[in-house]
Amino acid sequence: MTVEQNVLQQHSQKHQQTLLNQLREVTGTTDVQLLQQALQASNGDLAEAVAFLTEKNAKVPQQDEATYYQTAQINNDRYISVGSQADTNVIDLTGDDKDDLQRAIALSLEESNRAFRETGITDEEQAISRVLEASIAENKASLKRTHTEVWSDSPNPHDRKRQENCPVGLKNVGNTCWFSAVIQSLFNLLEFQRLVLHYSPPARVQDLPRNQKEHRNLPFMQELRCLFSLLVGSKRKYVDPSRAVEILKDAFKSSESQQQDVSEFTHKLLDWLEDAFQIKAEEDREGEKPKNPMVDLFYGRFLAVGVLEGKKFENTEMFGQYPLQVNGFKDLHECLEAAMIEGEIESLHSAENSAKSGQEHWFTELPPVLTFELSRFEFNQTLGRPEKIHNKLEFPSMLYMDRYMDKNRDITRIKREEIRRLKEHLTVLQQRLERYLSYGSGPKRFPLADVLQYAMEFASSKPVCTSPVEDIETTAPPGATTAQLPPPASTGEQPDASVPPECSGSGPQAQQQQQQQQQRVSIHKPFTQSRVPPDLPMHPAPRHISEEELRVLEGCLHRWRSEVENDTRDLQASISRIHRTIELMYSDKSMMQAPYRLHAVLVHEGQANAGHYWAYIFDPHQQRWMKYNDISVTKSSWEELVRDSFGGYRNASAYCLMYIDDKKPFLIEEEFDKETGQMLSGLDKLPPDLKEYVEADNKLFEREMEEWDALQARKLQQEKLALAAASVAAQPMSTEPCPPDNTAAPQHDPEYMEQQSPTGDSKHLQEDTERAISKAAAEHDEKSPEALLNTAMKVEYTRLLRFAQEDTPPERDYRLLHVIVYFIHNQAPKKIVERTLLMQFADRNLGFDERCKSIMKVARAKLELIKPDEVNMEEYEMWHQDYRKFRDTTVFLLIGLELFLKKSYVDSLMYLIYAYQYNKELLAKGPYRGHDEEMIAHYRRECLLKVNEHAAALFETGEETKVNTGLSIMNELVVACIPLLLVDEMEEKDMVAVEDMRNRWCSYLGQEMEPNLQEKLTDFLPKLLDCSTEIKSFHDHPKLPSYSTLELCERYGRVMTSLTLSRTPADGR
Repeated sequence: MTVEQNVLQQHSQKHQQTLLNQLREVTGTTDVQLLQQALQASNGDLAEAVAFLTEKNAKVPQQDEATYYQTAQINNDRYISVGSQADTNVIDLTGDDKDDLQRAIALSLEESNRAFRETGITDEEQAISRVLEASIAENKASLKRTHTEVWSDSPNPHDRKRQENCPVGLKNVGNTCWFSAVIQSLFNLLEFQRLVLHYSPPARVQDLPRNQKEHRNLPFMQELRCLFSLLVGSKRKYVDPSRAVEILKDAFKSSESQQQDVSEFTHKLLDWLEDAFQIKAEEDREGEKPKNPMVDLFYGRFLAVGVLEGKKFENTEMFGQYPLQVNGFKDLHECLEAAMIEGEIESLHSAENSAKSGQEHWFTELPPVLTFELSRFEFNQTLGRPEKIHNKLEFPSMLYMDRYMDKNRDITRIKREEIRRLKEHLTVLQQRLERYLSYGSGPKRFPLADVLQYAMEFASSKPVCTSPVEDIETTAPPGATTAQLPPPASTGEQPDASVPPECSGSGPQAQQQQQQQQQRVSIHKPFTQSRVPPDLPMHPAPRHISEEELRVLEGCLHRWRSEVENDTRDLQASISRIHRTIELMYSDKSMMQAPYRLHAVLVHEGQANAGHYWAYIFDPHQQRWMKYNDISVTKSSWEELVRDSFGGYRNASAYCLMYIDDKKPFLIEEEFDKETGQMLSGLDKLPPDLKEYVEADNKLFEREMEEWDALQARKLQQEKLALAAASVAAQPMSTEPCPPDNTAAPQHDPEYMEQQSPTGDSKHLQEDTERAISKAAAEHDEKSPEALLNTAMKVEYTRLLRFAQEDTPPERDYRLLHVIVYFIHNQAPKKIVERTLLMQFADRNLGFDERCKSIMKVARAKLELIKPDEVNMEEYEMWHQDYRKFRDTTVFLLIGLELFLKKSYVDSLMYLIYAYQYNKELLAKGPYRGHDEEMIAHYRRECLLKVNEHAAALFETGEETKVNTGLSIMNELVVACIPLLLVDEMEEKDMVAVEDMRNRWCSYLGQEMEPNLQEKLTDFLPKLLDCSTEIKSFHDHPKLPSYSTLELCERYGRVMTSLTLSRTPADGR
């Protein structure tokens, strides 16, 4: 067969398969034989084929049970095409209005068929193009947002610089997390990476009269090469895949929007790559059967062995991604076992000609890369929408596929039969054990051994204290005649029939007796309603039992209990042995010859309509798991993978598993230089054209960093000049010589110690200083100014030390009162403290009496005499910068808490966010550098929950203005803040709060709402469900007002007192 004939045949098969898929999707018929029969009867006319099936289905409205097990034909891509929406769009063809329905279907099919003939593009591919175009539109729209952008790149290119040997991330350009997850999983298959990087387009591309598909595939292939080359050698922390997405978008035209399904995209991506490599393979091997590396890498074959109404059949089929049902199974092997067997299989290997039907699948050839699609979405017919299955499903890191291979068919059948028998026996044993562990016939049941133990304890009990009444008698007040108490009777009861008439009569004597009884009863009022019989024991115990009876009974109960315990232990041991036997059934060497190691796990978090994707990929060289979450690439662990991938935890679960043949190391082996034998890395792995491309991009990035550094240097110089000008302007007119330049700058006080006027902070600080000087002078009248300075400094330091040592409540924080208190708390170096004190006494505005002036001059002279090697000025500035940050943190905190108490949650949030971030940076240097982290975290978390509730309430109104306001609040505040809560996953309370917020918005997916609201919600949810802990660009922090020290202390104390009175426990919810 010639190459042209081969191509035509493949195209014809694909076209026929497309017609089958369309017919199956429209009619809902899954019987492949019936579909082919309809196409043959209609000569390929889809409208007539639908009419044929409509008539047939009308006669037989229910599908024959046997047809369910009918095997697929060789060209059926049942196990290749996944993520299809066919099941969710089934049309009922059994209604009365059949003619109108047929006409509508015929028109739809005619339009779809015409589009395929003209462009060579299927509806499935057009659906993908709609998603790609929506992604690009989202990316472009994001550039036009009027609000502060929370998804933009950091303006500092150094924040976007790749760390050495760290993998490169992919930027999410608008609902493209699915693209990133799939591309990163494939890129880290080094054999696939090499195939893409070294792909060269065929020389005769321009002369090929191909359809639109091939005009799309080859440019995309070239763009994928460029993207892979950047992932290999870029100096950027992450790269932008927009050009690859743009090329795919340009191939189709649509305006619909939805988030792409990972499995469907993976299938179509491999299909496009297969087409691109097929063109190259045909050119390279003229006259020979072309070999496609994509097929060799990702596609395998299985044998379908079945019986239909007693007739056996066998068919070989090709598969790519293998779909597995999740619902009802606990691990991957159970899913595989169920997928490999359909129907009654006894007749498959029995001699009798049974009428039962069924089929088995046996792999004849496994691909090097084995991909399983986990079907976690199902369509809810009642609600009319898809739902996600959150069930837990375990899967191993090493999967042995021997039991599913055709060559092991006989031994696997024997083992399956043995497992079936063991499970039947296991069920019987578990039922028997349950009778021992849940004994009884009522609603409450108990372990039988415990029941016998309780019976033994009851039989051995002795009566204690014949009546509680006797205890009361011993403590009754004097004169109480409890012995004459009447029998127990409640108020309003009829007289006992056994009482003699004279006792219950109505004569004067009887009335007098009743009055006396009532008087006596009132003495012991608590016992008048329900009297305890006089002979009732305090504890349950046998009334009458002899020693012989007790001895016999105890012996029987003890023996029975021992027998029950032995039986229980034997049953539990037998059950454990059976479980162990089943687990080890395939552990012999002969069934461990096809090992597949887990390479990548694609995870989805969210609901069926919206969510976020990321990938866990194993690094075989570092022997650890890595988490690829868009631009964020971080080290991970098997434990984290299990938590996020197995399901049952939050709304995250694995959606696609990628295993690789462990016996084919070339899949993940690095490439070596043929001449030197050294391993190739970085740019050395790239062919010349791509190496040049990456080097050019790296130069652009380096230039961007240089320009940034130059800009920052200019800004710093301008700030220094501005500070110098401000300090000169602030100097009072004086005849004193100016100090040298090298000592002038350090003498300026920090902003919280500036002494420019006798008001506010300055006045308060001057009063403290003058008070210390006066106290020192009172002690030593005859001393020189230098001696007075030393004494005054000691007096002031002693005062501040006393503040630092005092145990104060939260509302009185002396660290705000003076920087020295803060330094003492944090054990600042002695030289730093001394210089800070000297700065306080060197204030030019200290006072106008001669004594203060002389001390000020001495202090300034001492400052000038301090040599650079005596005090590290960089360290000195660092300590004062920390104190400035501490005061700023306090201002952020008190304003945030004041607004929180006023229920201005939206305004409060940003202050609390910055208070927490500043405080965290301080606490990283020492435990007393900042405030109570748990307290700030609590109010940050509570404020975020309140803001989320407010935004959700606005969304629920349905009014466009309020809806937009609510979503704007979510995008600009809540979504931007969530990574700050998730960055420390050890804080369980924050994670619970994030899940509560996400669940609140996900709950809207199942509610009826206007289409425009549904569209806004679908567009917003992926951002909310993004699990990336990459901190997005944030707003500039709010401008802080200037507070004096006394005002700051007063307001801080007031708000902390209010919190003490109103604060709920910091439990996060």
